Amino acid sequence: MPTENLTHILFSNWHHTLQPFGVEQVASEKAFNCLVAAYSTPGRYYHTLKHIDQVLSTIEILQGYTNNLAAVQLAAWFHDVVYDTEAQDNEERSADYAFELLSNLGIPESTITIVTRLILNTKNHQAAVDDYDSQVLLDADLAILATNLVQYPEYAHAIRQEYGWVAQAEYITGRRQVLERLLQRSRIYSTPLMLEFAEPSARGNIQAEIQSLLSD
Repeated sequence: MPTENLTHILFSNWHHTLQPFGVEQVASEKAFNCLVAAYSTPGRYYHTLKHIDQVLSTIEILQGYTNNLAAVQLAAWFHDVVYDTEAQDNEERSADYAFELLSNLGIPESTITIVTRLILNTKNHQAAVDDYDSQVLLDADLAILATNLVQYPEYAHAIRQEYGWVAQAEYITGRRQVLERLLQRSRIYSTPLMLEFAEPSARGNIQAEIQSLLSD
């Protein structure tokens, strides 16, 4: 379960995001509790509320690039709400979850449409050149790749734990493919800030993880 302090910080964040939409306090709290429960399910080691907190913090830094900040923040909340490492439709189910919950809260359909589109774009982590909201969400989601030499191995280990059901040799093959696809991109990040300050660190961390996998 998340710490009480993290939960408090996140609820404040959630409430602040919903405030402009006039959502009632009781409904807001009920929805928040559903999200906490979803991100606290067994088998999650990385895709937890801590990840959501980190994504939201990065979005705050990158908010100047957004067209619809509230939609990006809401998409961050829901983008991993359904997470099953044995499934192939997590993003679609997360988008459906967001659609239902946000509809019940009375969020405008125009905003929900953007939120669900943003969530679906996390499936392949590709954003159109002029889709600045997706660029911010995806950069925030991948910000972990550029963290320091302590946090990155913790992240890599947590991902391994989430795929605990996969045999080691099979995991190494699959994980290497994911990491190598990232390195093959002309750029991992899309926003100018992340491209300048995070891209070199991310590439270094990814290369180090690949080397670590090869030595296992």
